[in-house]
Amino acid sequence: MNKVYKTILSAAAFSIVAGAVITPAAVNAWGDSNHGRASYTIAQVNAGVLGDTITFNSISDGKIGDEKNFVGAKLTSDTGTTWNANEIRVTNGETYTIRIYVHNNSPKGTDKIAENVTASFSLPTTVASEQTIIGYLNSSNANPTRYWDEVKLVSDQDFFIEYIEGSAKYTNAKMGTVALPNEVITSGATLGYDKLDGKIPGCYEYDGVVTIEVKVHASVSSKVSKTVRVVTPSSTTKTGFTANGNKFAETVDAKVGDYVEYQIEYKNLLTERANNVMIRDVLPTNMEYVENTTRLYNSNYQDGELLKDNTVTTSGINIGNYDANGLAYVRFVAKVVDKGLGCGANELVNWASATVNGKVVKDDAKVSTSKVCEGVPEELPDTGATEIAGVALGAGAVTTALGYYVASRKKLM
Repeated sequence: MNKVYKTILSAAAFSIVAGAVITPAAVNAWGDSNHGRASYTIAQVNAGVLGDTITFNSISDGKIGDEKNFVGAKLTSDTGTTWNANEIRVTNGETYTIRIYVHNNSPKGTDKIAENVTASFSLPTTVASEQTIIGYLNSSNANPTRYWDEVKLVSDQDFFIEYIEGSAKYTNAKMGTVALPNEVITSGATLGYDKLDGKIPGCYEYDGVVTIEVKVHASVSSKVSKTVRVVTPSSTTKTGFTANGNKFAETVDAKVGDYVEYQIEYKNLLTERANNVMIRDVLPTNMEYVENTTRLYNSNYQDGELLKDNTVTTSGINIGNYDANGLAYVRFVAKVVDKGLGCGANELVNWASATVNGKVVKDDAKVSTSKVCEGVPEELPDTGATEIAGVALGAGAVTTALGYYVASRKKLM
């Protein structure tokens, strides 16, 4: 497929990338699992410098300029194709699109297909005047196998970012634009060419773009902390489950069939009362909510109040009104199930959110589980679990009638 890159470039395979302008890089913040891969020009690739090697985003004069700057950001309302590859100044309340450019640099097309290609974003979880978003690409048979790049969001005031649930998409010449799961901001989403099967041939006609949307929030109104512990059914406890001494942590190990109890802590950081606080939890695939296990703990319900509407993982629940420093906990139980678990280690991440007056704060907790398949060794990732104390109720909680609301997600420290 000699000189294939010249042909594809002039054809401008699809509009979201073709014609894109990258703001010149002041500092390159890219990396890979080889601790720094080589760069190649289109002429070198056409001359056969790669041989049979599959590599991603290593062309210095490609469609987007230097492909090592493959993560970029722009204002979502900007209909142009100008991507800021290293830094973008943001405004409170605005929504921004973040992208990962995906290009198997081999010129050999379907003769050199990258396997198990996934993409993910690492989103910051703190409040600061500068936030760094990192994008990752992975492929099991590429060299390197893992790639990353970053873009910085900056402002004159402290802010945090909210991932817009359901905004993840993948665009290429074959499929057009298709939705990606929310796991793109946690464990990663599988990409592909004609379907999302992890297979991407080499050359520009097979490249694509992953995008998500994030919203900028400049004020701090609440704190949400999400933790989890393993529990077992019990006929002698009020909740129907016992923790057997297990403490809440950010990450736990569990097997298919095990039960875990999630805890969502909410605290009002405002100086005035927060009314109609909405709590919602988004469970990942392979975690199944157990009905009639949601309980609310606050100053009115020291021993926990059973909430029988079972909507904490769907539309969400209204946990009432909270004065300054008011504190509440929501707990519920879920079961680890196998609905297409991958072989080997799996990380099941779910998010809790609190919404107050349109402002959203979020946090996540993780359950690590492993599925043994023939020829695949059992392996669990390091948990690094951080334990916290049990329920310690704060003053100032004033609980009202329960209601319903659709919220969103992400941690605010």
